[in-house]
Amino acid sequence: MLSVLSNAWALLLGILLLLIGNGLQGTLLGIRGAIEGFDAATMSIVMSAYYLGFLVGSRNAGHLIARVGHVRVFAALASLISAAFIVYVALPNPVLWVLMRLLVGFCFAGVYVVAESWLNDSATNETRGQALSIYMIVQSVGIISAQGFINIADPASFELFILMSVFVSISFAPILLSVSRAPAFETARRMTLGQLYRVSPLGCVGTFMLGGVFAGTFGMAAVFGTERGLSVAEITLFAASIYTGGLLLQYPIGWVSDRVDRRRLIIALTLAGAAMSFAGVLADSFVFLLAAGFAIGGVANPLYSLLIAYTNDFLDPSEMASASGGLLFLHGLGAVAGPLAIGWLMQAYGADAFFVFLATLFALIAVYGLWRMTRRAAPTVDQTASYSPVMPTASPVALEVAQEVSIERSAEANDGHAPGEPRP
Repeated sequence: MLSVLSNAWALLLGILLLLIGNGLQGTLLGIRGAIEGFDAATMSIVMSAYYLGFLVGSRNAGHLIARVGHVRVFAALASLISAAFIVYVALPNPVLWVLMRLLVGFCFAGVYVVAESWLNDSATNETRGQALSIYMIVQSVGIISAQGFINIADPASFELFILMSVFVSISFAPILLSVSRAPAFETARRMTLGQLYRVSPLGCVGTFMLGGVFAGTFGMAAVFGTERGLSVAEITLFAASIYTGGLLLQYPIGWVSDRVDRRRLIIALTLAGAAMSFAGVLADSFVFLLAAGFAIGGVANPLYSLLIAYTNDFLDPSEMASASGGLLFLHGLGAVAGPLAIGWLMQAYGADAFFVFLATLFALIAVYGLWRMTRRAAPTVDQTASYSPVMPTASPVALEVAQEVSIERSAEANDGHAPGEPRP
C-alpha cells in the first residue's frame, strides 16, 4: 500500500479534490434549489440529468480520448465542469441547471475515465488491487468531506459555488503534473443485454434497481432534507451518514460475500435496506434519521460490487470484462430513473415518499432474488469469483480493473485456477 501511495499520491490528491467539488455540487444544489423556490419534481429532473450525462459520457469517452488524447480530454472536460459550477449561481434557472447537470455528468464520466486510466497505468499487477481500494477510499473521503465544507458559508450566497469550482480547477495541477505518458485506453467489447440477462437474471435486475436506489439516495438526499425541514447542518450530516455507511461497510460485506452463498447475502442485505428505509419514515429524532441513512448507504454501496461478483460467478474469466459494460449501462438506466421517480412521489405524497421508494426497490430485489432461488442452484463457494470493491460512480475503466483483480484473487485462492475451474 505504501508503494501505491508513493507512486500515485499526486494523482490521488487530484482525484480527492475532484470528488470534493463533485460532492459539494450534489448537496449544495439540493439546498439552493429550495432557496430558489424549485419544487421536488423540478429538482428531480435536475438531479437525474447528471446521471444521464454520466451514462452518455461513459459510453463515449473512449472516442474522445482516441481522437485528441488523454491530456487534452482531461483539461477540456475539467475546465467545462469548473465553468458550469459558476453558471449554477450566476443564472439560477431550472432549465439551465438541467443543461449544466447534463454537461457536468458527461464531463465527470470522461474525467474519471482519464484519471482511472492513469491510476491503473501507475500500478503493477501486484499492486492493482491495492490501488483500486485506495482509489475507492479517496472517492468516499472526498465526497464525505465535501459535506463539511457546505457549512462554512451561506448556501444562498455565491461563495460555495466558487469554492467547488476552485476545487475542480486546482485538481488539474497534481493530476497533470504527476503523469508522464498517456496510458493505453481500450475497453472490452460489450456483451449484449440479452446475453447478460441469460447469464444472470438477478445480476441484471438487481443492478438496474440498485441504480434507482443509488441515484435516488445520493442524488435526492439534500432535496429530501429540505422537504423534511432539516437545517443545512442536518442535511449535510444526513448526506455524510449515507456515504460513511457505504465506505465503512464495503469491506466487511465483501469479506462475508467470499464465504457464503451470495444470493442469500443479497436477499438479506436488501431486506435490511427495506426495513431501515421504512424505519426512516417513522424516525422521530434526527439521530435515528442518521442511523437510517448510514444503514441505507451501507447496503446500497457494497451491493453494487456484490451484484457484480454474483454475476461473475456464472461467467468465464474471459467474459467478465465484457459483462461489466452491460452492468454499468443497466445501473446507469436505473440511476436516471431513480431521482425522477422520487421527485414525483415527494411532490405528490410528501418527503417520506423518499424512504418509501427506497424500501420498495430494496424489497423488489429481495423478492426477485427469492424467486430466482427456486429456478437454479447457487455455485459453491469454491466456484465463485472474488469480491472486488468498486464505487457505483466508477467508469468502465475502474470496473474492468475490478474484474481483472477479481480474476487474479480468485485464481490465487483456488491454487492458480480461475473461478469455475476444477481444482486438481
